[in-house]
Amino acid sequence: MAFVRVCALSELAEDTPKRVELDGTPVSLVRTEGEVFAINDICSHANVSLSEGEVEDCAIECWLHGSSFDLRTGKPSGLPATRPVPVYPVKIEGDDVLVSVTQES
Repeated sequence: MAFVRVCALSELAEDTPKRVELDGTPVSLVRTEGEVFAINDICSHANVSLSEGEVEDCAIECWLHGSSFDLRTGKPSGLPATRPVPVYPVKIEGDDVLVSVTQES
């Protein structure tokens, strides 16, 4: 699993998603409840950016139709979304946030 530095931890405001792109994959980074999460930035119900949504209770809400996705698992917590979105491993090294979007073979 290859981790890539995406930003400084100090660049992530609490409960404010930040969109980044890693190897062509859109990722939303979220710092909340003392942790940093990386979740695919595209809603599984509609092709819109989750990083434009709100964060609450360790979930990110799609701004278009209101589906929320658990930042830990990617699972939707309500309709209209029924499919989860991918989540990615995150490591913090000093002030560096590292994310891996590659799959193990």
